[in-house]
Amino acid sequence: MELTELLGISRQERSQAKPVQIRCCTAAGCLSANSQTVKQQLEAAVKAEGLETEVQVSGVGCMRLCCQGPLVEVERVGTGNDESKFLTDTLYEKVTPEDAPAIIETLKGKESKLSVVNLDQPFFTHQMPIVLENSGKIDPERIQSYIATGGYQALYHVLRDMTSIEVVDTISRSGLRGRGGAGYPTGLKWATVAKAKGERKFVICNADEGDPGAFMDRSVLESDPHRVLEGMAIAGYAVGASQGYIYVRAEYPTAIKRLQTAINQAQRLGILGSKIFESPFDFKIDIRIGAGAYVCGEETALMASIEGKRGLPSPRPPYPAESGLWGHPTLINNVETFANIAPIIRKGADWFASIGTAKSKGTKVFALAGKIKNTGLIEVPMGTSLREIVEQMGGGIPDGGIAKAVQTGGPSGGCIPASAFDTPVDYESLTSLGSMMGSGGMIVMDQTTNMVDVARFFMEFCMDESCGKCIPCHRLF
Repeated sequence: MELTELLGISRQERSQAKPVQIRCCTAAGCLSANSQTVKQQLEAAVKAEGLETEVQVSGVGCMRLCCQGPLVEVERVGTGNDESKFLTDTLYEKVTPEDAPAIIETLKGKESKLSVVNLDQPFFTHQMPIVLENSGKIDPERIQSYIATGGYQALYHVLRDMTSIEVVDTISRSGLRGRGGAGYPTGLKWATVAKAKGERKFVICNADEGDPGAFMDRSVLESDPHRVLEGMAIAGYAVGASQGYIYVRAEYPTAIKRLQTAINQAQRLGILGSKIFESPFDFKIDIRIGAGAYVCGEETALMASIEGKRGLPSPRPPYPAESGLWGHPTLINNVETFANIAPIIRKGADWFASIGTAKSKGTKVFALAGKIKNTGLIEVPMGTSLREIVEQMGGGIPDGGIAKAVQTGGPSGGCIPASAFDTPVDYESLTSLGSMMGSGGMIVMDQTTNMVDVARFFMEFCMDESCGKCIPCHRLF
């Protein structure tokens, strides 16, 4: 039986198949620039022109080129002379509500003076979207939109055709490493939790993204929440857990809202809850909202917070895989790690392992910010050089400036000078420079940046966010 038949979803429900799709970015950054009103005006213009049967306006997640938001994409699906389908895309930048009628007028062949993004520039062409493959393409608040792209097919396949041991083996062979910063082998962590003895086990998604300048996890949750839920459910099946928690900071209201909507929709369709896809597997996911303490990004402090205690780190061992939430074996991965799981199951471990470097497989999502022309979200294969990211994808420094350094790894990372920009971005290479991969923040600095001020900022950040429990902080702060 097809997954859609099992869920009782018709073809029409799966995809809003209309000849023209208009997608308006409604990620948090664009919402702050009035994109919700842009979307409403686009809908009003479609109605005024009587195009409701031909044009679908949707709110979508991050379209990546954040510096040019609000962004609106128009995709036309037509029929050529040979009756084969063809696609044409136009991406409008810095769209205002007043621009909506002009965009709709272009559908009737009229020219427009609106600013259009060049989709052939390196910022887009050098990306390899795996985690971000649906971002900016699907409606994050419609589960049918996710399912139309093959969503939940990996979970369906796992529950029907794979044992938990086979799932762990697939993740291990893929070479996926934790994207939260430490780079611990994901398959090894899953295998440890799977083998651990315990009456109950838990799966936790760490969405407590706190590094200055980082917005990768927020964007994924806002753009493709079901992808994270599917990854967590597959993990639950693999390690023998029946309960999952997503720990997300309260500063992400749009992500929280869309996550809760996604959980509710999945529960209604029987994708979360009891006997998922008519199998013996039960899995429930709840959200826990953090108050914004940076230290709660550390896994033991995060678990203490979920338990209702003060979020303070605890010495290890025991590790969460053996004794975690309420003393039970617990698997903790971050948002991006879980977002990689479904593609690995769908396309295979060998496919994922063929991307990246010998020790750093797959892709990495970065939040490109600072003194750079193209700020936004990028996803590149591991091993891509810093120079390619900064000078080609990022477009270099504005106004003819000179790049001085790139800060990676958050407060625990470091500033990499321009002389080392030919370094490939992978776990080992960045560590050898005295920095680290971190969760994916990447802040570019130019010749006007005072590095003493940068060091002072991060020291003050660490001082303010310190829980004061460990000896170094006693002595420093």
